[in-house]
Amino acid sequence: MRRVVKWLGIGAVVVVVLALCAVGFVWIASEQVMDRRHPVRPEPLPRPSPAAVAYAPHQMRLLGCFSCHGEGLRGNLMFHEENVANIWAPNVPLRIAGMSDEQIAQVLRQGVKPDGTAVWVMPSKSMSRLTPEETAAIVAYLRTLPSTGKPTPPIELLPLGRIGVVTRKFNPEPTHLAAYKASYPADLGPQHAAGRKLAALVCAECHGPALEGMKMEDGNTPPSLDVVGAYDLPAFTTLMRTGKPPGGRDLGLMTVIAKENLRHMTDAEIASLYGYLKARADKATAG
Repeated sequence: MRRVVKWLGIGAVVVVVLALCAVGFVWIASEQVMDRRHPVRPEPLPRPSPAAVAYAPHQMRLLGCFSCHGEGLRGNLMFHEENVANIWAPNVPLRIAGMSDEQIAQVLRQGVKPDGTAVWVMPSKSMSRLTPEETAAIVAYLRTLPSTGKPTPPIELLPLGRIGVVTRKFNPEPTHLAAYKASYPADLGPQHAAGRKLAALVCAECHGPALEGMKMEDGNTPPSLDVVGAYDLPAFTTLMRTGKPPGGRDLGLMTVIAKENLRHMTDAEIASLYGYLKARADKATAG
């Protein structure tokens, strides 16, 4: 009996040691990913036109900047899930105070901070599709915001979040850029250029680089935007304003994003986006 108890004790110690080793490995490996330095490209910025600067805050609403960072972009707790992570969107005016315009552009379009580490969650993959003038206009607008409030805390990765980072379920923004550079929504002619641009910037983050649907890191699976072929313009407008399709059912993430971001689209923007997506869907059906 004593021998059995002895071996059970040894077994328990071994299990504890192995568990501690696993925890230590996940902690160290996740810290290495978080601390990894990424290369950056130069971001030459032209002087933006007054019209581009005036449009910048509206474009930022469509991109979700205010829904994540809050009014005034002073920072928000944008993600909280027990045992996964606490992620604060930074207080932007305070964060950019010591940065050059080019460094801000590198954060926006490349997902890389001045120290070379990556940003997480912020949709740099979509914003990589901003033109240099649009980027310059956003930077110019950001410079006008008053530096008030307090700095937000750094990302707090909890056990399941660290496992997700190590297993590459959760990835920093620079790892997505190649896919968004290689695959762009189809060109359907100059008459749909404005709608195509909106789709590439606003829809691709959830629906994939070419709008063909994808599984997101949080488990959501937004569909191919060929589904727009089943909508007429009034129903699509309702979808953009409320996030609800005909019948009024809740679409989860789409409903949230529509209420926070897409409802700010003008009627003209909705019409151009619908025109492009409907033409895309019709072409897929005909083909």
